[in-house]
Amino acid sequence: MKVADAVPEFADAFGFEEFNRMQREALPGIVETDHNVVASAPTASGKTALAELAICKTLSEGGTALFVAPLRALTNEKESEWERFEELGYSVYVVSGERDLNPRRAERADVLVTTPEKADSATRKHDSARYSFITDVDCVVIDEVHLLDSEKRGAVLEVTVSRLRRLQDPRVVALSATMPNVDDVAEWLDAPAETTYSFGEEYRPVDLETGVKTYSHGSNAFADKYRRLYRAIDLAEPHVREDGQALVFVSSRQDTVQAAKKARDEITERDVPIDSRGDYDFHTDATELSNDTLRQSVLDGVGFHHAGLSKGDRDRVEAWFKQGKIKLLFSTSTLAWGVNLPARCVVIRDTKYHDPLEGETDISPLDVLQMLGRAGRPGYDDVGYGWVVCDRADADKYRTLLREGKEIESRLAAELESHLNAEVAMGTIRDLGDVMEWLKTTFYYVRARSEPEAYGFDGLRDRVRDTLDSLVEEGFVAADDDLAVEPTTLGRLASKYYMRLETARQFRDLAERDRLTVDSVLETVAAAGEFDSVSARSAESDAVDRILDGRDTDLEDGHRKVFAILLAGMADATPSDLRSDAWVIRQNALRLLAALSEFLDRFSGPRAANLACRIEARLEHGVSREAVALTAIDGVGSGRAERLADAGLTSPAAVVEAGPEALANAGMSDSVAERIVEAAGECPRIDVDWGAFPETVAAGENELCEVGVSTAGGGAHVGIRVTVNDVEMTETATYLDGETTTPIGVFGPPDADELEFVVEVVFPDLPLMPVRASRTVRVE
Repeated sequence: MKVADAVPEFADAFGFEEFNRMQREALPGIVETDHNVVASAPTASGKTALAELAICKTLSEGGTALFVAPLRALTNEKESEWERFEELGYSVYVVSGERDLNPRRAERADVLVTTPEKADSATRKHDSARYSFITDVDCVVIDEVHLLDSEKRGAVLEVTVSRLRRLQDPRVVALSATMPNVDDVAEWLDAPAETTYSFGEEYRPVDLETGVKTYSHGSNAFADKYRRLYRAIDLAEPHVREDGQALVFVSSRQDTVQAAKKARDEITERDVPIDSRGDYDFHTDATELSNDTLRQSVLDGVGFHHAGLSKGDRDRVEAWFKQGKIKLLFSTSTLAWGVNLPARCVVIRDTKYHDPLEGETDISPLDVLQMLGRAGRPGYDDVGYGWVVCDRADADKYRTLLREGKEIESRLAAELESHLNAEVAMGTIRDLGDVMEWLKTTFYYVRARSEPEAYGFDGLRDRVRDTLDSLVEEGFVAADDDLAVEPTTLGRLASKYYMRLETARQFRDLAERDRLTVDSVLETVAAAGEFDSVSARSAESDAVDRILDGRDTDLEDGHRKVFAILLAGMADATPSDLRSDAWVIRQNALRLLAALSEFLDRFSGPRAANLACRIEARLEHGVSREAVALTAIDGVGSGRAERLADAGLTSPAAVVEAGPEALANAGMSDSVAERIVEAAGECPRIDVDWGAFPETVAAGENELCEVGVSTAGGGAHVGIRVTVNDVEMTETATYLDGETTTPIGVFGPPDADELEFVVEVVFPDLPLMPVRASRTVRVE
């Protein structure tokens, strides 16, 4: 069946001219009906075309399609791939955590591309103007729906799809690699039998032979890596010698580079003829690579691929592998989930990986099957070969997986408390009856009915009721005698910031302390459950001890390491021993600090929130206390902030007052100096006008005065606190854009000679230092 005959309006949206057998069989159900669709098919059998067909049908009816990709890296890839839709006059927009959201573009998009996590976040905030676009979606395409079985991400996908169906009930098209219990997924999504497809291995374009190879596990993990590498090269070598290609999956970005380096030496020593040094054009093209190591490696026929490479380098590696110029490619699992880059031989060298937040972790069975599914090049090979290299103790586990496949399970039970809280916080659950109705929309409920003993189906309602009672008891949910429920401030904040509930409890407890310090804030963040699985390696202990020298902390092991990394990060002085995990830890800590700032604002007040905000900015930019306020200026990062602070300019107000010439004297170009002064002028600059405030007051007398507080720059949320002789009189929160007045009662106590009145203006969501102004009144 030709594409042009099946969908003439969208013939140019596909990268080929004819549909294959699997695509032809699924096409009528996707294009000619409005039913929900579940399609399970072997990796590399062409499932992407089914997604594109569903999108084409939606666009032809004037609707909006949402494509949920399993990895953030793949959202960018789809954006590039689907320029074909742009050329047909439709707009494609990626909504991901690494980009600033443009709500207008999202609202106008015809095709939205996102991840489960971002879709979850958007649906939680669907009633805000910023995320309202999510409720205008007419069709949701879930790529790799077997992600439901991921321990880390499965529950997020499950509750997000259930929530979308309750919000506006879009059409759902779910695609998956082969899974035994496809009917459970179909039941969950209400896909009828006629649009539930389970395409077996006979639909694979190339037969697949898989197996498990073991190695002798030693006491040295570093040496074990090389034992597995040599095993992988042994398996790949015969195919590479016969002009085939091999794809070797390793556990980390760094390992792709190290393995490629070592493999080049080994391939040369074994005299395997795979280099392309005689290809002059290829040699010239390789000089355009930005990664030096990759540039040297590809000429020897060996490459590496990971999400940390520049897009240009990744695109070239993929193109050269497809062209056969790269014969042996080392990659992280990203390639398995999205890029159509098959090889005659696939080897999984690493079945475990180091996660900075989880320690040593087994790769998921889903990843194993996904990787091996890349074996076999349609049109080139009759058979693909896939191997798992593992320790002898794990061999039977992987043999069973390869023989029997993997049923898709629900992972919601482990995260039931936080997701139930999120539903209450959104207002989609208002009483106990709603809770039970929500439960029935989940894959968890379907699997529990399908496997009642394994899931404890008979006790399911009691378990959910107990979870709700626990949320009430802990203060996340409020309930009345009529079983009606509503979110508390604590529950809303925990949901808004995607936090573990135990962490939310710890943040609330911190807000109730009388006095906060930088250390107490960072200790609380480091103690968060989000860091429970951070591993503290023995080689890192000296670096941690040096950073924490002189500090008294009860934190232990991984949490102690996190505390050290956060302290060092504020000073941009992270020791090399800690850098491998520092970036991930820092990113998670910044998210938690943003949440903590709002927790403190709600439960303690704007002064505490401002402290957390300044700590967050110091950690993000790695700047000193003196320079942190300068990071509020658009275009000022760590380097410029420190340079300005060294010149004695420590606030946006000081920068405006000094003018461009002072910044030029600090080493900035004239154009940069002018731009920074202009940006600093948009920051709030506070002035306190005491007006007719008296200099004296008679003992026993009192007078009500008004003090003006104004901003000469941009508006901001502020807290205005008035004290007299260090005793708080009033504290108000307001959005200051122009001027406001604060009433102050001036009184004359008989037992005091003078009174010091202080007006303090703090910024709960900006890293600006508090502004203080004082007046002394004599008592006569």
